[in-house]
Amino acid sequence: MKYIGKKFLLLGVSKVNIRRFFDRLGPGLLFASMAIGTSHLVLSTKAGAVYGPLMVVPILLANLLKFPFFEFGVRFTHATQKSLTEGYAAHSRWFLYLYALVNLVSAFTILAALYSVTTGMTVNVFSTLTASTSTATLVLFVLISLLLIAGRYKLLEQSLKYIVLILLLALIATVVLVTANQKVAALPDFSPPEWLNTVGVLFIISLVGWMPTAVEASGWVSLWNLEKIKQSTEKITVQSALREFNLGYLLTAFLAVLFFYIGYMTLYGSGTILSDNSVKFAAELTGIFTTELGAWAKLFISIAALAAMFSTCLSAHDALARVLVDLMQRLNLTRKNPFAAAVLFLALANFMVITFFATSMGALIAVATFASFVFAPVLGYMNHALVFSDQTPAEHRPSTALKILSIAGIVFLTAFALYYLYLLVA
Repeated sequence: MKYIGKKFLLLGVSKVNIRRFFDRLGPGLLFASMAIGTSHLVLSTKAGAVYGPLMVVPILLANLLKFPFFEFGVRFTHATQKSLTEGYAAHSRWFLYLYALVNLVSAFTILAALYSVTTGMTVNVFSTLTASTSTATLVLFVLISLLLIAGRYKLLEQSLKYIVLILLLALIATVVLVTANQKVAALPDFSPPEWLNTVGVLFIISLVGWMPTAVEASGWVSLWNLEKIKQSTEKITVQSALREFNLGYLLTAFLAVLFFYIGYMTLYGSGTILSDNSVKFAAELTGIFTTELGAWAKLFISIAALAAMFSTCLSAHDALARVLVDLMQRLNLTRKNPFAAAVLFLALANFMVITFFATSMGALIAVATFASFVFAPVLGYMNHALVFSDQTPAEHRPSTALKILSIAGIVFLTAFALYYLYLLVA
């Protein structure tokens, strides 16, 4: 009886620890859910499907070399109780103006691109219920806007925990099955595509630029951490916040590799070309999963893929609304916190972008890629300067190793950005 009682006590303690672990998940998980968008579902899958095993190197390098810039956002916020935006304003007005410019471009391009892909997933799952893609897009904007305005941060955080868990389990099951079934046979006349031609280099630039996400998202993570601090009933230390974020970041990198591996095992060398059309791509991606798992899993996988993109739209929409409000306050354009108005404004503006620029969406995404990629090393330097400034208490500044990694990331992204500019003008 003592043994049984002890066993139940241990089970109870384990359940409490698991619940406490999930309760502490927050901004790091939001970061993961926001990053699992086009960079993972689209670009990672295409990297494996088109370019083969060595393309995992840029994915891993991008995740490693961008890590300090996102980590600094979390570190600065918990060390100072201020957002990165507030830190930029105190450090240099030019920092604030530049960050405002990059986010303004993102607000009308990145969000529109995310909603376009999510619309494709929605039409793929609810094809019998959806009258048109424009209707599906409108429903998504209305639904997500209502969720953000009604639920705010708490609902966002709680719902995404389950969405990411579903996607993770689906991906792991698919990886196991594609490994058991072995790699798809390559065509007899298959030859690997060039890496160093214009098409290959531009793909790598897009992959690195959006992997795991754009550097300006470090400010988004900072605002989520600030909200977590306000809502938490217990004190969150800098170290515990960094541990939670590091877990989310590792999950993001792990999921990118899983998508890459699935694309490689199921499509590389087969001659199959993944469509650039969001609706067709959604069907193709679902087809990859169901081929390996079986027809019975089609609905489950379709919903998991839709959930991944829905969570990305939800978190990115929330983040951009927060950062727009924060920037308006720092620029003295408002003293209030019009979060609901910002959510609705972004919904209306991006719906109009998708409606009126549907045929030139590629050009809009190119603008977003240009802004995010070219300014990435500058934003990385801004975060580096901030976390090593007098604003950050000395005891909370990064280690020497992290400082070296940050400098390496700035150099790496600068070189890539300069080469990208050279390709544009050459």
